[in-house]
Amino acid sequence: MELDLENPLTCVEEEQYDTVSALFDSESDHMASQIFLRRFHVLSLRREAIALILQAQYSCNLDDFISYLAVNYVDRFISKKEVPEEKPWILRLLVISCLSLAAKMKKIDFSYSDFQRDEGFIFDAQRIHRMELLILSTLNWRMRSITPFSFVYFFVSLFELKDPALTKPLKDRATELIFKARDEIKLLEYKPSIIAASSLLCASYELFPLQFSSFKAAISSCEYINEESLNNCYHVMEEMVMNELDDSIFDAAASSNKTPICVLDRHYNNSVSENTLEAAVKHPIAHENKSRRSRIQQFQSYPLSFGKGRRTKYDSSAPPKRITRNE
Repeated sequence: MELDLENPLTCVEEEQYDTVSALFDSESDHMASQIFLRRFHVLSLRREAIALILQAQYSCNLDDFISYLAVNYVDRFISKKEVPEEKPWILRLLVISCLSLAAKMKKIDFSYSDFQRDEGFIFDAQRIHRMELLILSTLNWRMRSITPFSFVYFFVSLFELKDPALTKPLKDRATELIFKARDEIKLLEYKPSIIAASSLLCASYELFPLQFSSFKAAISSCEYINEESLNNCYHVMEEMVMNELDDSIFDAAASSNKTPICVLDRHYNNSVSENTLEAAVKHPIAHENKSRRSRIQQFQSYPLSFGKGRRTKYDSSAPPKRITRNE
């Protein structure tokens, strides 16, 4: 059954008596480990992974929910498994595999061969499949991720909108904020339900400021909500919205072409060893694609990168096979 991020428990057994309660009880199982937030190396990997996922979204025209789900898988995986700095190709394999799994959960075809061609790396189907199995086992096969989208309808039901027709713009703006919150490092520590509630409060303040107090009171009184956590998350999201406004002003003043990389890079400038990968993941075949070489090197040269310096070559400790023109 296709995964619906707004209702991820649709496939559970019929004896599941309380879906709302089950969502709140299970949401922590779909978050990255909190230790993950204190490791700068892992956060730098996350940044590069998100950049790659956004690149795939743009180049392969992927659904926003697929990229969001893929980031969730990456977050949970790298918070539990060590991704070697000296083998940066593993991150690309991880990203491709997470995108593939997310597309499968959404019942959408994803041609990872097209994306790999752009990136200059070629991983065969068997290697990607083995990585998918490693991801599945690491995440305990919990692929129907509980995300902030899973709580939007519940919290909206607590609001008493004077005009029911205003529900859609409220949800649309909250959804937009949830997508943006994915890239905000400061929001990683909050539960999906808290992020959903905060996004709705921010949206309601923008759209219906006169009803904001009643909306906040309704959410704060919810038995599942920690009010202190809600207030803290709301303030972080409010800051994120202000940065968004600054970015829109900047874009209007200097109309330059955006790419997934440069957008993410500017966003991060405004934000503030466990088990190694199993031997199942072998060395990839590297493909020399000169027409894309400068693009890859530009991506690899960002301040938050692997290791201490700039990497412009593949893993030297175990160099992958190169494909020459004669092959």
